[in-house]
Amino acid sequence: MRLLTMRVAMYYSNRDIRIEEVPRPKIGPGELLIRVEASGICGSDVMEWYRINRTPLVLGHEIAGTIEEAGEGVKIYKKGDRVACAHHVPCGRCHYCLAGHETVCDTLLKTNFEPGGFCEYLRLPKINVDYGVLSLPDSVSFEEATFIEPVACVIRGQRLAGMKPGLTILVVGSGIAGLLHIHLARVRGASRIISTDILEYRLNAAKKFGADISIDVKKYSAQMLRSLNQGRLADLVIVSTGSPQAITQALESVERGGTILFFAPTDKERKIPLTFNELFWRTEISLTSSYAGAPLDYKEALGLIASRKLDVSGMITHRLSLSETGLGFKLVSEAQESIKVIICPQK
Repeated sequence: MRLLTMRVAMYYSNRDIRIEEVPRPKIGPGELLIRVEASGICGSDVMEWYRINRTPLVLGHEIAGTIEEAGEGVKIYKKGDRVACAHHVPCGRCHYCLAGHETVCDTLLKTNFEPGGFCEYLRLPKINVDYGVLSLPDSVSFEEATFIEPVACVIRGQRLAGMKPGLTILVVGSGIAGLLHIHLARVRGASRIISTDILEYRLNAAKKFGADISIDVKKYSAQMLRSLNQGRLADLVIVSTGSPQAITQALESVERGGTILFFAPTDKERKIPLTFNELFWRTEISLTSSYAGAPLDYKEALGLIASRKLDVSGMITHRLSLSETGLGFKLVSEAQESIKVIICPQK
C-alpha cells in the first residue's frame, strides 16, 4: 500500500522555515482529517524564545479547511464540510472550567491537533472534534474563518476586563491583536478609543478599524492622555505588546477604578517593578490577564464575523502559498507593513 505524504512548513527558527514532506496523518475513531485551506500566522508563532527548544515542529493554530475524512463514529460531520477548528479545548468538568476559567484548564493546555496548521492536512483528535469544530456558513470564507481563534481570544480578554459601553479605552500596541481589540471595542460601544504604536502604518490602520486617536508611542504620555480625555486617564488599558515600555505606560495610564488587561506576553523572565502604594492604594485599580478562547468565545467570534460586524477581511495584507511560509514569518517577525498574513497550503 502506497504511503500517503504531504508537505509541511517545518519551523527551525523565525529565519529558517523548510518545506518538507512527511507522512499524512492517519485518523482513528471519532477523529477528523482536515484539508487545510487557510492558516493565519499569529504573533505567538514568531515568539522564538518560546519555540526554539522544541524545534523542529509545525506551527499554526488559526486554521480553516474542509473535512477530507471522518473517522468511525463521527456522525455530525462528513467529507466536504467546511469547518474551523480549535487547537486547544477544555474538558468542561474540572474546577477551572466550572468556575468560568476554561482556558487555564489542564486539558486545554495539553490538547492540540497534529501536526499544526502550516501543512496540507491535519488530524483532529476526538476531544477537539467533540468540543472544537465550527461549521462555516457559505458566507464566511476560509481566510475570514482563520480569524475566529484570535477574535475569540479578544472577546474573552475584554469580557474578563469588564468591557462595557461608555468606557474610554487605551490600546497599547496596534498590531493585529491591538487592531482586533480596537475593532471589537468600537462594536461594543466604547465612548473613546485611543491607540499607540511605533509605526505610522499601524497607527493609520488603528484609525481605519475604530480608533478615535492614534499616537506615536515616542510622543505619548499620561499627561497627553488626560488632555485628550477631559482630564481623565483610561478606564480600560489593553496591553497588546510585550514591550516593557508599553507595560510601564499602561501602569501610568489607567484611571482610578479602572482595569489593565495584559493581553500579550513579554520577554522570558522579564520583571516589572511596581511602586505598590502609588499604584494601588486608594485607586481600586485592577490588573488582569487572559489566555486563549473557550468554546463559547469561538461561537461568538464566528457570529461577529458572519454578521459582518467585524471587518476581518480588511485586515488581511498578505496571502501566501505554503512554500512562501518563510516569507510570511519574516513579515510577521519584522512587524513593518503587514497586518495579517495568511498561508494557503493548497495553492
